[in-house]
Amino acid sequence: MGSTQTAPVLVYGAYGHTGRFVVRELLDRGMTPILSGRDPGKLHALAAALPGAAGLEIRAASAGEPDALDHALHGAGAVINCAGPFAATAGPVIEAALRARIPYLDVAAEVEAVSDTFTRFADRAREAGVVVLPAMAFYGGLGDLMATAALGGATAAEEVHIAYALSSWHPTAGTRGSGQVSRSRRGGRRLVYAGGRLGHRDDAAPTGEWSFPAPIGDRAVVGEFTTADSVTIPRHLSAPDIHTFMTLDAVKDVLAPEAAPPAPVDERGRSAQTFLVDVTVRAGGTRRRAVVRGQDIYAVSAPLVVEAAHRILGAEVKATGVLAPGEAFDAHAFLRSLAPHHLSYELGEPGTGAEGTGTSRS
Repeated sequence: MGSTQTAPVLVYGAYGHTGRFVVRELLDRGMTPILSGRDPGKLHALAAALPGAAGLEIRAASAGEPDALDHALHGAGAVINCAGPFAATAGPVIEAALRARIPYLDVAAEVEAVSDTFTRFADRAREAGVVVLPAMAFYGGLGDLMATAALGGATAAEEVHIAYALSSWHPTAGTRGSGQVSRSRRGGRRLVYAGGRLGHRDDAAPTGEWSFPAPIGDRAVVGEFTTADSVTIPRHLSAPDIHTFMTLDAVKDVLAPEAAPPAPVDERGRSAQTFLVDVTVRAGGTRRRAVVRGQDIYAVSAPLVVEAAHRILGAEVKATGVLAPGEAFDAHAFLRSLAPHHLSYELGEPGTGAEGTGTSRS
């Protein structure tokens, strides 16, 4: 694969909450975004309002119009899909990317949509020699990279635990819409990765307590809070069960019908929300821990997906086809490249003070 790092990157759903962060991140890196989405008025408004976006090319296209998508992707080096629900947009935009033979990335958090991408496009993307990278975001991409880095080259684990501590969780309209689609697809049931596969459960999710690294400490959590990481991790790492936890207060926030959307508090438009992701793995009797801290789960998705696009365009990717982040890139190097400007990253080596496992008590 030759380097095409100077080619423009089309951002589909550019005027959405996460799409705006992605456009700004591309501009900050000196890359050229093409603004795309179904509403030309919103695209023009974005170009007028976002610093540095004046004069950017605008290509309106609906996901339901293949010819319009083909026109939008013409001449682009890659496409980043930020338009949910991804159950509706991922398939058509991937099809267009395959026709254009350019890399596709998205920030999907919908577990079913991410699973569909692997199931539907694995063979075709590999045969076309095209990289398709779903869920390259806070949910799906980050946890997968952390688990891969913690395993340190091993490809199998007896246990994988992912625990999220969010200071609050004000959902965007996109999060609400995608959540409704996912709940409808699973008939209101929960998804859990156990026994080597995703399955549905009808009972209430377990609750307990997780010991997060300082200064957070012990917090009440909801268990079996399955995210897209439970799709990406098993694609390249063998683990019989993936245990996931979310702080109880954050779950209450995101489920509250009156919850307000994120409010910007800094010049980059980030909210005041902070996060800590605690990933522990056990392989061969050794436990290792990876910890990431940062601000705003939506905003941090931008450097994650843009760094991935930058590496793919620079031919710094290990394979083609539909990939999980940890099989596409050197996970440890990828996470280190985002620190300290976008997040903090710690990896506990065996026998050091950074090592830990956390505890869950239901």
